[in-house]
Amino acid sequence: MTQPHPEDGPSFFVQAGQLLERHRHTVQLCVDFAAWAIGIYAGMSLRFDSLYPNSWTGFKPKGVLIALAIAVCGQAAAGLFLGLYRGVWRFGSMDEAAHLLGAVASAAAFLTVVNFLLIPSLVPASVAIAAGALALIVMAVVRYTWRWLIDRQMRPTVIDAIGVIIYGAGEGGIQTVTAMLRNPQSPFVPVAMLDDDPGKRNLRFMGLRVSGGRDELKATAAKFAVDTVVIAIPAADSELLREITDIAAAADLRVFVLPPISELFDGSIRLGDIRPINEVDLLGRHVVDTDVDSIAGYLTGRRVLVTGAGGSIGSELCYQISRFAPAGLVMVDRDESALHGLQLRLEGRALLDSRSLVVCDIRDLDRLHQVFAEHAPEVVFHAAALKHLSLLEMHPGEGVKTNIRGTQNVIDAAREAGVQEFVNISTDKAADPISVLGFTKRIAERLTAHAALETNGAYLSVRFGNVLGSSGSVLKTFHAQIQAGGPVTVTDPEVTRYFMTIEEAVELVIQAGAIGRGGEVLVLDMGEPVRIASVAERLVSGASRPIEITYTGLRPGEKLHEALLASDEVDSRPSHPLISQVVVPPLAKSAISEFNPHDLNDDAQIAIMKRLSGASGSPITKGNAMGNAPQHP
Repeated sequence: MTQPHPEDGPSFFVQAGQLLERHRHTVQLCVDFAAWAIGIYAGMSLRFDSLYPNSWTGFKPKGVLIALAIAVCGQAAAGLFLGLYRGVWRFGSMDEAAHLLGAVASAAAFLTVVNFLLIPSLVPASVAIAAGALALIVMAVVRYTWRWLIDRQMRPTVIDAIGVIIYGAGEGGIQTVTAMLRNPQSPFVPVAMLDDDPGKRNLRFMGLRVSGGRDELKATAAKFAVDTVVIAIPAADSELLREITDIAAAADLRVFVLPPISELFDGSIRLGDIRPINEVDLLGRHVVDTDVDSIAGYLTGRRVLVTGAGGSIGSELCYQISRFAPAGLVMVDRDESALHGLQLRLEGRALLDSRSLVVCDIRDLDRLHQVFAEHAPEVVFHAAALKHLSLLEMHPGEGVKTNIRGTQNVIDAAREAGVQEFVNISTDKAADPISVLGFTKRIAERLTAHAALETNGAYLSVRFGNVLGSSGSVLKTFHAQIQAGGPVTVTDPEVTRYFMTIEEAVELVIQAGAIGRGGEVLVLDMGEPVRIASVAERLVSGASRPIEITYTGLRPGEKLHEALLASDEVDSRPSHPLISQVVVPPLAKSAISEFNPHDLNDDAQIAIMKRLSGASGSPITKGNAMGNAPQHP
């Protein structure tokens, strides 16, 4: 789109708009006085069918002027009282229009009453009423023109502004258009709006018309010669974003989006919120209103402890918990560097001088008892774990030490300290497990469920799929491979996984402590699984050079398709339509005494894991664990 060059100087409309805005209140008052003069004069002319005051039978110009003075006084008093001349209302808004109507009605009523009481009347009774309506029309026309001048002044004038199509004509789209057209420095200029709602077709807003739905995207882009579309729907889920992105890709259009509502400051849209679409939007944006703010009051004023606090989930968990003003937040991790980064994020400093930062390995039961005795936590979130599937397949004993014995250590310390809310963070790999990671996390779920029986507290687990942005996530791996020039490695063309954002995962964890019942596993409905190959193809298509995708075959312990629920688990959702609450068979602490890393080899430990986890099928041998496992469909 062609824009005026800055060297041309402000246009007449811009100068006029600036002048009016500087003297807005004085000009408004004068305009409204003039509107009453026009209204009364026009009313008298219509009443007597003459433009000449001398022919207004029985009424003298002096009386008309007195009537005008009464109306003007009434308008000034009502307008000041209602805030019209004090800058209370946003200029040209519906609020101002409503209060303008009230002021004019009050002034007209005041004139009518005074005119009725005076003998003889100053003006005919019909004129006192009609003048108000005519004055209101004049005031509205002036305000509309004035608002038009302001809009012209605020529209972007930079020569390189990008013409864009706005997809979404709801509140998000309207706010987006407003933000673009009321900022002279806006890098975007909207040229058209699209929406799939037939009821919004032909709707016009600030000069833009909703000209169709997504099917019209390519034709609209060609018509206006633009190459960018902004999806202006903050509540859009990942499925909708993928659909629109695919259509845009076919039309060779760039795609920008608004962040989810949860990331918008005070819910309003600003130009800085508009950003290019990314993989997290396409994979992990699910519209799941966990309403965490309304139920997380159980954290306020209470002492909370988080294990694995320096990890991806743990650090986000600490960040969100801190919003609810706990009495204390104890952050436990064995990695001192991770605690350094966590304090920097939470406090903007990293002096490592707080007793709430605790270096502790959950394998050390005595140390855990010391920590719990010192801080006396009331709520515990257990996020510490070994999570990399392939490494645990090679070193299953380490999984036993951390994910099983470590979890039991945390449970024991929590029980001794009198903790009543305990949330264990699990994984979808615990549903019908076939890997060491899955076995150990399933056993941890069962140990947590048994603790609920012995304490009558809310000891429960939360299970979710792949977390976008966490350390070792597939997106980070793919980006690193693309940066290195490829190839991008995918295990199988048909492999699928569930995805969610870190923020969404942590909201589920926090909500679990409020709605979960002891012995349960809470599972979030994560929508449809995503083909990993599609993710790789999308990333490769945006690379600056050709990148090859190679398929390596499923690794030991990997599934082709993950499941959120085990085959024998019943999907029950008593508290939230998108959160399943599954009962887990408890497992007594005495059962894990079978694990003895000094006397058992890897084969034996894996066999015990499989049996205690309740997994079906034949035992996995060490040979399978080390690289010869069959590929499971």
